[in-house]
Amino acid sequence: MALAACLISVPALTAQDVHVKVSPDSKGNTSSTDDFPTIQMAMDHAPDPGSNGRLYLHIAPGTYKERVWVSRRRAHTTFLGTGSNPSQVVITAARTGPTTGGTFFSESVEINGDDFQADNITFENTAGNTGQAVAIAVSSDRAIFKHCRFLGDQDTLFADFGRQYYVDSYIAGGVDFIFGNATAVFDKSEIHIFRPGYLTAQSRTTAEQATGYVITNSKVTAENVEGKGFYLGRPWRAYSRVVFMHTELPATLNPQGWQEWRSNAADLAKTFYAEFGNTGPGADMAHRPSWTHQLTAAQAKPFEPAAFLKGSDGWNPVAEAARLP
Repeated sequence: MALAACLISVPALTAQDVHVKVSPDSKGNTSSTDDFPTIQMAMDHAPDPGSNGRLYLHIAPGTYKERVWVSRRRAHTTFLGTGSNPSQVVITAARTGPTTGGTFFSESVEINGDDFQADNITFENTAGNTGQAVAIAVSSDRAIFKHCRFLGDQDTLFADFGRQYYVDSYIAGGVDFIFGNATAVFDKSEIHIFRPGYLTAQSRTTAEQATGYVITNSKVTAENVEGKGFYLGRPWRAYSRVVFMHTELPATLNPQGWQEWRSNAADLAKTFYAEFGNTGPGADMAHRPSWTHQLTAAQAKPFEPAAFLKGSDGWNPVAEAARLP
């Protein structure tokens, strides 16, 4: 009986997390299992942790000049930069829409696997003011980016699809540099614009979609925009939805705050651009367009990070992000 009890108590084997190292100094190759010189080689050849495990890439300081793709079969992947700050681990390329076949082929990094996480990483496209040049395209549900930097010019961050949470991060660009139709929250972050343009170009296509962007507890900074100013966003599609809450807005924000993409009154009536509890000289709502909204506390509550991203599965990205290093 004692032996039987012992046998019954042995747990079933489960999938294990996989940890691999990435370093520019690595001597690893395509036959390696835990040490690689490039991020893409690690993605292509690291062992599969199975459906219940997670793949962790511990990425050493360095500049990784490569295009990186996290495919759908690589769900549950985490990029961990091991430098002291995100500027020490840089994934970079110089790709543009005109030379790669369009905006959606210009990204330095493409994330398709669900439940992706990144901490302490810089995602960069160095093409500059040459047209669309995406630093990262994220088509991942339940994605988290913490302590990350996103550097580009036009179309820096393609928040395309799925629920996404960006926290304690820095996003820089010039035109429409946060765009797409994800359900995304940017929390406790800095959004920096360095020439006259637009921070967001959200592309919700129907009123029924739960998609949209929320920028909260953050700070908008600007340079080289004096005289013309800049805008919080313009609607890429008719039902575009963006909310700025509890965010510091600078004096160089155009007093209108928002601008139409095309002069179409019927489409502007469908757009949902709103603000609540913002601070700074740019937060004055006196000259905002009539088709924008100033929320009450009750109206703003559904746009708080945990509520906006909860979904039908009860995902809590705020708690999950707190568990990252």
